[in-house]
Amino acid sequence: MLWACILFPQLAMDGVLRSRADSKAPLALLSGTPQRRVLQAINPAARELGLKPGQTLIAAHALTRSFATADYDPASIERWQQFLAAWAYGFSSQVSLLYPRCLLMEVRSSLGLFGPWPRLETRLREELSGLGFSHRITLAPNPAAARVLANVHDGVAVTDSATLHKVICSLPVDRLGLPRDVASALARMGLRTFKQLLALPRDGLAKRFPAEALRHLDTLLEKRPLALEFYRPPDQFDARIELNFEVESHQALLFPLRRLTGDLAAYLAGRDSGVQRFTLQLEHRNQADSQITVGLLSAERDPAMLFELTRGRLEHLQLPAPVLAIRLIAMQLPSFVPEHRELFEDRPHQSMPWEQLRERLRARLGDDAVQGLAVRADHRPECAWMPTPDAQQSALAANCPRPGWLLAEPQSVNEASLRILAGPERIESGWWDGGDVRRDYYLIETRSGQRGWAFRSLSGGPLHLHGWFA
Repeated sequence: MLWACILFPQLAMDGVLRSRADSKAPLALLSGTPQRRVLQAINPAARELGLKPGQTLIAAHALTRSFATADYDPASIERWQQFLAAWAYGFSSQVSLLYPRCLLMEVRSSLGLFGPWPRLETRLREELSGLGFSHRITLAPNPAAARVLANVHDGVAVTDSATLHKVICSLPVDRLGLPRDVASALARMGLRTFKQLLALPRDGLAKRFPAEALRHLDTLLEKRPLALEFYRPPDQFDARIELNFEVESHQALLFPLRRLTGDLAAYLAGRDSGVQRFTLQLEHRNQADSQITVGLLSAERDPAMLFELTRGRLEHLQLPAPVLAIRLIAMQLPSFVPEHRELFEDRPHQSMPWEQLRERLRARLGDDAVQGLAVRADHRPECAWMPTPDAQQSALAANCPRPGWLLAEPQSVNEASLRILAGPERIESGWWDGGDVRRDYYLIETRSGQRGWAFRSLSGGPLHLHGWFA
């Protein structure tokens, strides 16, 4: 087996930065009591201003006030780790959350689908960067070793046990993932590397240090397996972004909306499912939340499409009050069936598939503005079809040719200017509902070459045009 470890060194900071339009601006996360606020974490821009983690807010303001602040939320680390596990589930069915701020993935079984490890690693890094999370990635034959390597290296890939033993032996003792008191005691003994530690008698180590420390060392050397509990994604998606200020315009909501729909698409890709209905909630201060329900005719998971559809619904909403937070909830997550496409498409690159155009029209014009056609078992042309709320078009096949455009009312025509190509085809029907018709239909052609469908009543009379062929 091969295990990839993805370490997120600043998960709480990334969770806040990704909800801000300017992620490069100086930012500090604060913890502590209201009387003594402390800088828990800072981003690189804040570090360049001279700020340091552990510094009090008063001391930081004495240096500069050119930085923003936000509360450090330990619970957000767990939420983001769960979200990233759902994303990683799209690459491996064996994903573990054993270590904090870290993902373990078994990837040997995935290489046949995603290609060799360098290609898969590149894809993982690209998607994580797109999601807004800094990371380190390592590869090793066992999960514990992969996690330890992430403490020292980024991008190292060890695929066999012999090489892993050499790399592990050269690691510093304080980077082996041992408890802090054990690592300090080893340092006081003059031990600097894992190789020096292995040279000591095991009985002496067992007397001096807890059994958990020795079991951890055995796991690194693949002498003891590591028991893992694998992640299973939940059956619903629920994400919320709290805004930095009260938002009163639709334009300011587009950035968090794009982030939420992108997160939803990443979550759906991990589950190999789509979404057919979800709700966008806009939270206000002193009144009920505004809700926007987005319903799709088929399961989708393209991030650009989900954003455009939600944006179209949002722009039709009159904001009753400033928005404090935005939340997206998706409960119906059916299986996703990718669109069938030809290898060499004749469709121009600039054109849009019908499914996307249909959904965009519904988002812009309303659900009732786009309808489909369904066949009805009736020989009368004006009664042989009916509109349906579902914009999926039913097959209108018939044994005999029928025009694609029926006139609202049949119109009499000058027979001298027409040429009859086929007919008559007799239709007698409707005696049971009061709409009795008895007609002979003809395929006609005008002098300009346009083809139509005309009929004459069995009781006689002029020829009436009923529809045009495309």
